[in-house]
Amino acid sequence: MPNIEPFRIRFTELEKTLSKPETFQDNLTASELSKEHRRLQSILEVFDKITDLEDQLIQCESLSEDPELAEEVKIEVELLTSEITINKEKLMISMLPPDPEVGKNTIVEIRAGTGGDEASLFAGDLYRMYTRFAETQGWSVECLSQSNSGTGGFKEVIFIVKGEDAWSKMKYESGVHRVQRIPITESGGRIHTSTSTVAVLPEAKDVEISIDPSDLEISVCRASGPGGQGVNTTDSAVQIQHIPSGINVYCADERSQLKNKNKAMTVLRSRLLQKKQAEENAKYAQNRKSQVGTGDRSERIRTYNFPQSRVTDHRVNYTSHALQETMMGEISHIISCLEKEDLDEKIRTVHLNQNE
Repeated sequence: MPNIEPFRIRFTELEKTLSKPETFQDNLTASELSKEHRRLQSILEVFDKITDLEDQLIQCESLSEDPELAEEVKIEVELLTSEITINKEKLMISMLPPDPEVGKNTIVEIRAGTGGDEASLFAGDLYRMYTRFAETQGWSVECLSQSNSGTGGFKEVIFIVKGEDAWSKMKYESGVHRVQRIPITESGGRIHTSTSTVAVLPEAKDVEISIDPSDLEISVCRASGPGGQGVNTTDSAVQIQHIPSGINVYCADERSQLKNKNKAMTVLRSRLLQKKQAEENAKYAQNRKSQVGTGDRSERIRTYNFPQSRVTDHRVNYTSHALQETMMGEISHIISCLEKEDLDEKIRTVHLNQNE
């Protein structure tokens, strides 16, 4: 059995803290403490349930020598043993450190990598795949910034996904995505390999990232792109440079300069939050460069092979031939495998730490 005492001690501390009226003067702090209190309470309840089941098992086994009860006791022992095993697994999972980003909205950045026009078209395909997946999950999607290519794809597209479990599922999509297919521009029928990079960032809240206005260099200009009504007529595009970090954000999606500025600030805050996390804890938070690599063909987390109608996630050696369904947004089958592997790895770590 794992050592439960640190959890019990912390639970007792929270009980005392939450009983004080002054704790609730800060709503954010009170909310976080209450959330932690509920989590610890559930852990202790599972542990106490296991203890109770083990006591029942001992009592049951003590009756096994009675010939008249032997068969009935055998069945009961099997049931209790199975229930204990299930609850011990549940306990291990509940003791895992909670992801601090759970419940946050999620910013997704897709950029065309190696492969020219075909890479841009593939970036557009990924954008459509994610927006359709978001629809099936009941999430909302808002485009923050986009740079179109001349072939109908994207050089870059940044969008925010709003939903309770958006981060929990979308976080696995960070990395290089590789496509193998015959481009529409290919007259010789040859298969080309192209890539697009995906970075997934939790949306940063104002309380998490403090930005000094004097650290910002904000410039406005006319949005570039195809002509049309309301385009290139006002200085609505906004570029923000965060001088200390060197991070640049450009947004020209809206006709309103204020809306573009707000969107740009949303992206900037999230990038700064990720940078802060990477510096504080390199083990659990990687910077954007390590998320997406260089975009080279040899670096990939997933391959979409159109001639074979196959999609393969290389991190878990998972292959499916439901490529068309996947490109239409049905990616839950891949994410489920990644979630399971992630959970198994965390449980292995807990076991390892408990044995040290």
